[in-house]
Amino acid sequence: MLDTTKIKAISLDLDDTLWPIWPTIERAEQKLNDWLHEHAPMTAAMFSSPAALRDLRGQVLASRPELKSDLSAVRRESIRLALYRSKENPLMAEAAFEVFFAARQEVDLYADALPALEFLSSRYPLVSLSNGNADLFRTGISRYFRAGISAREFGKGKPDPGIFHAAAGAVEVCPTQVLHVGDDVTLDVLGALNAGMQAVWVNRSDHAWPHDSKAPITVANLMQLCDLLK
Repeated sequence: MLDTTKIKAISLDLDDTLWPIWPTIERAEQKLNDWLHEHAPMTAAMFSSPAALRDLRGQVLASRPELKSDLSAVRRESIRLALYRSKENPLMAEAAFEVFFAARQEVDLYADALPALEFLSSRYPLVSLSNGNADLFRTGISRYFRAGISAREFGKGKPDPGIFHAAAGAVEVCPTQVLHVGDDVTLDVLGALNAGMQAVWVNRSDHAWPHDSKAPITVANLMQLCDLLK
């Protein structure tokens, strides 16, 4: 059962919790591809192959393992490597990445997200906790959050307990006083529980709990979470 008396703050995942991520990424990749077709057509041809793109990312991570938690850097350096291999100007990587990154911030919030953020932020300090590279300001939701912790800034991502503890520290409470809310069973739910927090699983697609352990508190949308906390 959820112990609401212990909750002094809430940490929230972003991608697939507040908005669906794959339509956003697909749209951003299309805008990147359109830009590359205009400015670097040989590189665009390379990026049109998902297998080639995966290979580029794998090579970047193999040569730069310290970038593992920085999705922005991995994508930027993958673009740079593609430009270099296509014998086009690698200096265009920054401009190309910015085309992708700007589009990546154009998220379509779930219908329940804004009402829930209004409700939750009026009662608790909120901190975002993400392995992705969404920007709270550029997505337009920064006003609801006291702080934001990302894997890129912290150096490690969920489910590492340290990043959950950093989220608690950012709003000056103990991990046991934080409720973490997210969609990913391993990264969010088990990660938060192992860090000493309470957790709520946002299960929008009615998936079965995949572990032998007892399922956590589960909601189909964020308004159900608000109802639990009233």
